[in-house]
Amino acid sequence: MAGSRCSSKMRQTAFTAVFFALFATGSSTAQVPLLIWSSDSLPSLASPAAGHITSNDQLTAYLTTALGSGPHTMLLFLQDKLSKDDFTVFGGAFGNKQDSAFQNLEAALQSSSSSVTLPALEWSGSSAILALLQEKLGASPLLVDADTLSHLSINTSVSNLLLINLPYCTGLHKSCKEVLRDNDEIIGKVLSVMKAKNVPYTAIYTGLQPSRVIAETSVSDQSVGRSLLQAVEPGSRIPIMFNVSGSPCIMLWAQNLNVSLSTSSPWIDLAGEMPSLDGSMCNGSNSLLVLTYSSGYTLRFAMSQRFYPVSARNWFTLDSVQLQSNGQTASFIGRRGIYAPAEYSFHCQSVNSFQDALLVPNNNQNTTQWRLNFIDFQIQGFGLANGTNFSYASDCAGFFTPGIWMGLLTSLLMLLIFVYGLQMIMQLNTMDRFDDPKGPTISVPQSE
Repeated sequence: MAGSRCSSKMRQTAFTAVFFALFATGSSTAQVPLLIWSSDSLPSLASPAAGHITSNDQLTAYLTTALGSGPHTMLLFLQDKLSKDDFTVFGGAFGNKQDSAFQNLEAALQSSSSSVTLPALEWSGSSAILALLQEKLGASPLLVDADTLSHLSINTSVSNLLLINLPYCTGLHKSCKEVLRDNDEIIGKVLSVMKAKNVPYTAIYTGLQPSRVIAETSVSDQSVGRSLLQAVEPGSRIPIMFNVSGSPCIMLWAQNLNVSLSTSSPWIDLAGEMPSLDGSMCNGSNSLLVLTYSSGYTLRFAMSQRFYPVSARNWFTLDSVQLQSNGQTASFIGRRGIYAPAEYSFHCQSVNSFQDALLVPNNNQNTTQWRLNFIDFQIQGFGLANGTNFSYASDCAGFFTPGIWMGLLTSLLMLLIFVYGLQMIMQLNTMDRFDDPKGPTISVPQSE
């Protein structure tokens, strides 16, 4: 009876426990949630404490107990990406079950004989969970979907590992909620097929990798001031970092590093390649970042810093950028705007050599048709505090942008109109005599 009451309680609170645990869990360690449910019984597992991250060893020990005896049919719903935020944002965490993107998953957890929820499983690689199940079951994974599964004959006398891959939102065609709802429908169809075949199963729903990695930083470690552009957003391209004796020296990040060898040739984005940093160097006054790509292009960023008595501080400048290809070199000089205090990083939404150019081509070169266009560009050559974050960013956008100037001029024009109208009203004089309808009329003598 005690085991039955415990199992019933787990069925009633399984998905609710996911949300409460997900809200309370947070760490700098990459993690994915993992949900297990079965048409048979599962070994009991104490609910993890708030903030607890289940290690791979703990999961291995649990699966060893759960899959230790007899053949098993395992359904692995493996989504491209999955994190706790997907449940809290798109699930029914606030009581609105009809709007939840996980209705079939909730129903499966509540109707299963037993279920286990791991809100935060330590993530060690995209193939870790698949390799672990393959080892425990002694079976190779079989990639299926709802249609192929309905025509598949399942031999329950041996262990089976059925893999169902689920996509994640890319932002191109569907919203994340729509994609997750479609995935939930696939889960519902697969479970319906298994129920129709009357095959006992154990199911796992997890992700190949986290969709979001939220790092918690101690308040004492945070720098005072603006944190905008201080760290790269999770899921985006990692910054390029050059180290000297294990200490960070130069850091660069860009959404796109577009180069073109002529005005008619297409743009080539080098940011998607991992370059070699051979030839890079840095010291107290000069830094050189050399990015050599396997596609045959080389970018050189030369920076220097010096003390300016007027501002009584050190400033660093991006002196030049060189592009090499096929034995030819084009040099671009940073003549204006590419500078920042030495302890800051420099950021600009667009750094190019052809429109509002911050990089001016060197006319002495034969390759004057070569073009550069760096999008969301950020670089720091001095004063790096650690190997993960840029320092405070000095942005290339001036304070008085064209929009601000238009607003100021329009406000000034409206103020002048108001002052002129007020002055006109104040100059109006009233008549010293008025016409009384009960008395004699006022006669105005006519003069010839």
